[in-house]
Amino acid sequence: MVPVYSSAIAPDPHNARDVLAFVFCPPGAFVPGTSADETEAVAELMAPAKAEAVRRWYQAYLTSLRN
Repeated sequence: MVPVYSSAIAPDPHNARDVLAFVFCPPGAFVPGTSADETEAVAELMAPAKAEAVRRWYQAYLTSLRN
């Protein structure tokens, strides 16, 4: 299976800017030129991933404060 999208960008999950860039990226960036229903479906699928990205960043941030 060929990936629908690939990128050379490798965001750093410990970098707040990288995490925020992902969190604030609109769903349309992942499915350009599709219907509103498809965009909404992508937004629903992406919401848990975005929440997990923030959770992981926060855990890494707290760990860095302790060290």
